[in-house]
Amino acid sequence: MSVTFEPGLLRAYFVAGSQDVPGRDLRDVLATMLTAGITAYQFRDKGASNLTPDQRLELGRDLREQCRAASVPFIVDDDVELALKLDADGIHVGQSDERIQQVLAATNDRQMFVGLSCSTAAEVATANQIEGIAYLGSGPIYPTVSKDDADPVIGTAGLAQLVQQSRVPVVAIGGVTLESLPAIAQTGAAGVAVITLLTRHDRPQVAVDAMRMAFTKPAK
Repeated sequence: MSVTFEPGLLRAYFVAGSQDVPGRDLRDVLATMLTAGITAYQFRDKGASNLTPDQRLELGRDLREQCRAASVPFIVDDDVELALKLDADGIHVGQSDERIQQVLAATNDRQMFVGLSCSTAAEVATANQIEGIAYLGSGPIYPTVSKDDADPVIGTAGLAQLVQQSRVPVVAIGGVTLESLPAIAQTGAAGVAVITLLTRHDRPQVAVDAMRMAFTKPAK
């Protein structure tokens, strides 16, 4: 049963692939985060990942079942073919990934929601003209160590402008810390998408609680 998109799912959005948890099994890491109360999970296995396509598919199936059991949306980054094979709830694509119209067409009959990365006013303006996008991922808000090809930092002022401009909910990405959550929430963003805030936190429950608390009332 697919999870239907609603803005509250963006409050505590965990993103991770095998490359983000060296020496650990991503299944165990996800189990910890699901117990802590994350509201969405994105399988982003790329970059430094050493998995073969078959290993990625096998891992993805296990993670998908974990999310399904917890009624948490399972989202695949970038790879439409993988998302379809895994019967994902959603797919997230960037500006340099497969063209958004192609992704929307490929997922149209699968009730899969689509998120799009937008870091400039021009990108948001284009996204506003496209039917079927569920949410935008905007950032990086602060400098990040998780992405080698990250866009220039936009800060909370830049985020607030994109949130105001977007006709769909916006999740903030990039360099998010517990201390920055209140400032990000004040922009009207629906939540934050994080990697290292959770993978490198010795008490992820504390971090997830803080994220959920900061974004109890999604703006859009």
